[in-house]
Amino acid sequence: MVTNFNNLKIFAANSHPELAYSIANHLGVPPGCSETILFSDGEIGVSIFETVRGCDVFIVQSTCAPVNNNLMELLIMADAFKRASAGRITAVIPYFGYARQDRKAKARDPISAKLVADLITVAGVDRILTMDLHAPQIQGFFNIPLDHLAGSSILAPYFINKFKNTMDNTVVVSPDLGSVARARVFAQRCKVPLAMIDKRRTDTDVSEVCNIIGDVKDKTVILLDDVIDTAGTICNSAKAVIETGGAKEVYVCATHGVLSGEAVKRLKASVVKEFILLDTIPIPVEKRLDNLTVLSAAKLFSDAIKCVYEEKSISFLYSH
Repeated sequence: MVTNFNNLKIFAANSHPELAYSIANHLGVPPGCSETILFSDGEIGVSIFETVRGCDVFIVQSTCAPVNNNLMELLIMADAFKRASAGRITAVIPYFGYARQDRKAKARDPISAKLVADLITVAGVDRILTMDLHAPQIQGFFNIPLDHLAGSSILAPYFINKFKNTMDNTVVVSPDLGSVARARVFAQRCKVPLAMIDKRRTDTDVSEVCNIIGDVKDKTVILLDDVIDTAGTICNSAKAVIETGGAKEVYVCATHGVLSGEAVKRLKASVVKEFILLDTIPIPVEKRLDNLTVLSAAKLFSDAIKCVYEEKSISFLYSH
């Protein structure tokens, strides 16, 4: 059956238009016509150049750097569509910024992830479509429906195909306790053992490895995380599984490549054989290392959007 997408609109905000256009291309619909401008005082202005009355509108916007500008642009676009009488507004947020501020780590800390969830809802968004929230419980911060896609449904098949003849000598390693649940699901998909690294954090962006729990000796290790930001944790973990655990080689994969601060410098100097990221965040040319592979999430997002538009379950996408 050919789906009639006459009432579906995909609009690209400025954080990652390439991904938005790729999603629209998979769906076979033209991207919506809009413009975002920055006034001289830093204010953001949005213009919509086509009717959206009664339409199912999807705004594609990762709230990556510059985080506050991209977040504000999403809020203003949602408000514009709401005032233009859009039938339903879905914010497609491949990477959800502020997700790491999901709890009070010390006295008088804000819970910024909850604040951002409230702002998005108040702006007029009816539904959220995102991928690999840093903390899955953030889904409960929203009082509107949220579909939470898994990057492992793209990453796992890549490794299953890459190591199809050597999977019995491969192990998935979680770089810390917080990523164990995600790594366990990934290991089950790949049908390989799971190990983890016990570490302690000595500063905001500094951690040290205390122990490796599990057998990685002479194994091909896949280190899995949701976000690579400054790359300190993942590079220390890769070094530990080689020098302490005796692993043969290390591959690193993550859904979101923030790559801030000294990340590129650390990745270049690391023992990792290959880095695999999804394109939830645009990665500029100067950060694309020779051993970096970027996989597209556009097909998965387009499948999810099609299900949302047709009011169908997206459950099958988790095991797709």
